[in-house]
Order: sequence, then structure tokens, then C-alpha cells
Amino acid sequence: MRVRSVERPTFSATGPTRWNHPNEAVHNRIAYRVMEQVLEYSAGRYARGRLLDIGCGSKPWRGLFAAHVDEHIGIDFVPSERNPDAVDIIAGAYDVPLPDEDADTLLLTSVLEHLEEPERGVAEAFRLLKPGGHLILTAPFIWPVHEAPRDFFRYSPFGLRHLLAEAGFEVVEVHPLAGAWTTFSLELSYALRRYHRGPARPVVGGVMRVAQWAAGRWDKVDFQPRFSWSHLAIARRPEA
Repeated sequence: MRVRSVERPTFSATGPTRWNHPNEAVHNRIAYRVMEQVLEYSAGRYARGRLLDIGCGSKPWRGLFAAHVDEHIGIDFVPSERNPDAVDIIAGAYDVPLPDEDADTLLLTSVLEHLEEPERGVAEAFRLLKPGGHLILTAPFIWPVHEAPRDFFRYSPFGLRHLLAEAGFEVVEVHPLAGAWTTFSLELSYALRRYHRGPARPVVGGVMRVAQWAAGRWDKVDFQPRFSWSHLAIARRPEA
């Protein structure tokens, strides 16, 4: 019996990557294929003016947003070791030393899970955003523990909607980044990382590549978004 879903993934996991994120590697390449499409989609529709990138790290998405914004201000609580010039403002996500309604666009990619008080972080984002401006946010749902011990939460699409609405945002869009098979290929690849060394390295790397290649294509046939590894949320600060 042939399996075919009515739903289709919004973002393809089969195209090449273009932006050379410093964390991209053989075990997670499919995630960056999707993430680039997610952010290109979001930038083209919602990014403008002055963008505040909270939790920017080495500011890997600066080039992607450059055609859509006038300024890209990086905010993080420590300077980036990879790119010491990337962080423009040293500050945590709860207390950014900028005035109210300072930004036209806010970007939080894979930051929310590292906040022990996410409500404070989202409230600070609301404060910083001008009325009519947009918050572009991604947060993981099914993902391994990372950056321990500062890894606190995972977010369903309903959790993101609730968190944003409670802060006063108007939720514009929420999308899964992938389905079950892309998520499965990522979990498998991360589990195999410990074997990706020595004489086994070519074989294990090949398994990772094949699993991700097959998963991106099978998601188009059997799309199960309730297993998505992450979600995109777009929220707007109301005009009044």
C-alpha cells in the first residue's frame, strides 16, 4: 500500500546550503538546508529597517538578511570566539540596553531554549520592537541536549503561540521546519557522531549522508509535522 500525505513540507530539505553557517557539518547538514530556506522566507516577507539579532553568536545570518534590512545589530552576553566583531552589544536577552521601540525587526534563532525565564525574554523582545514590527523566531521541539547546562526547554507550536500571545504579540505564522523523517535522520546522525572518527569515519559519514538524503525526499511523500525537530514563529507587535 502506497503512503502519501495530503500535507507537504513548506521548506525543502533537499537543496544545497549557501550561507556557510559555522556549525554546519555532515551530521546536521539537512537542518541547515531547511534553516536557510526558513530564514530566506522570513527575511523576504518580514525583515526591514533596523534588525536586532538577540543571541547572535558569530552573526552567521548577516549576509542572508543584508538585502532586506538597513542595520543588523548583534546582541549576545559574551563576544563570539569565531567572530569577535560580530557582537555589537554585550547584554543578556532579559535586559538589552536600548530604548523602547528601537527595532523594526527582531531575530531569535535557537535562543529561546537557552532562557531559564523565556517569558522575560519574549517580553523584552516586545519592548524593543516598534508597533507593526515583526519578531522572527525559531525554537527546537525534538532535539538533543546542547550547550549544557544552559538548555532548559523545548517548544511545541502551541507553546510558542501561547508564549507570544501572553506577551502581547499577534501571532502571524507558525510552521514546522520538517517532518518525522528529517527529524529521524538528524537524531540518527547525532547519535552516530561518536563513531565518526578513525577508520570508520568514511562509512559513518556515508550513512549520515544517505539517511539525510532519503529523509528529505521521503518527507515530501509522507509528511508528519508533529515530529518536527523545530518550528518557525512569526509574531507582530500590534499597532495600538
